[in-house]
Amino acid sequence: MKLFSIDEAKILIEQPKGTCVSIYMPTHKLGTQTQQDPIRFKNLLKEAEDKLIAGGMRPQDARDMLARAQQLDDYQFWQHQSDGLAIFIAENFFSYYQVPISFDELVVVTDRFHLKPLLQLLTDDGRFYLLALSQNQIRLFQGTRYSISEIDLEDVPQNIAEALRYDVFEKQLQFHTGTAQGRGGDRAAIFHGQGAGEEEQKDNILRYFRQVDSGIQELLKNQQYPLVLAGVEYLFPIYKEANNYPHLIDGGVTGNPDISKPEELHAQAWEVVQPHFQKKQKELVERYQELAGTGQTSDNILEIVPAAYFQRVDSLFVGTGIQKWGTFDPENNQVEVHDEQQTGDEDLMDLAAIHTLINSGNVYVVDPESVPGNSSIAAIFRY
Repeated sequence: MKLFSIDEAKILIEQPKGTCVSIYMPTHKLGTQTQQDPIRFKNLLKEAEDKLIAGGMRPQDARDMLARAQQLDDYQFWQHQSDGLAIFIAENFFSYYQVPISFDELVVVTDRFHLKPLLQLLTDDGRFYLLALSQNQIRLFQGTRYSISEIDLEDVPQNIAEALRYDVFEKQLQFHTGTAQGRGGDRAAIFHGQGAGEEEQKDNILRYFRQVDSGIQELLKNQQYPLVLAGVEYLFPIYKEANNYPHLIDGGVTGNPDISKPEELHAQAWEVVQPHFQKKQKELVERYQELAGTGQTSDNILEIVPAAYFQRVDSLFVGTGIQKWGTFDPENNQVEVHDEQQTGDEDLMDLAAIHTLINSGNVYVVDPESVPGNSSIAAIFRY
């Protein structure tokens, strides 16, 4: 299953030329609804074919263009779905994504791909890391409000035994080469692993976590997403003592993570981290209100689209389930909005959101009533 990422979004933006077909539909993992998904899929392909023909394409050419999507339609494919399916088709281009978002049915045929329903997987609003700690194993996950996936760890000890064996080896090597001694010329202490008291055991765990933190620091350098801990509660303050990642969240998921499935850890971690995102979003709404009338905000799509294209948008709020059809000519900096989709139109809200993201801005895909300014789109400008 291919994950949707900002790199995948850039491929979809940059690669296709000419007519592009975007298809979205809800899918189901279990139950009788899996039998309805192939029927829904066929109906959406027929709708795409009709739109291609209405746009001037010959019927056979339209069927040929959709042929690769038709090949997906077999029993095994429908038995291995997530919550939503997104399909992108152009001349000599085909890609699809099974994602943890249940889409409304949608077919868009225009001169570029329609990506707004997928933006929730790309925005900072909901992305976090989860570090599952125990003395038996270390696991790191990347999560969003919708999903979680495990990250392969390198240069991180898998458990405390491995960490301390490495620690002992290093100290023995330093001692035998005459490069390391304790204070006052004493030999560096060696962990023997048996009969350790409470303080010594805590010290061993701290040494273990310092090695873990070193690997995590290298892996997450330059990242700004929150990190949530999962583990037995007494381990949290020890790890915080070792931690150097500046975005570690207070609190965590308590319990033994070794016996928890990723889905269970995700549900509990989201309860911990959700207030962090709500606070950040609330602060941005307040900032929007403070800057209103200064020229640094707008809820006018005629202003927002060129600002996003030319890298002026710092933060963008976009209402879900809403399209604003029209065209944008960057050479003349001209935006046209149409009441209904016309040939050659694109969703201008989608355009603004995508260019905000690829220009390192923040995008918040929210319920329409949560967009500041009582509009379907709102932006805070960088200048």
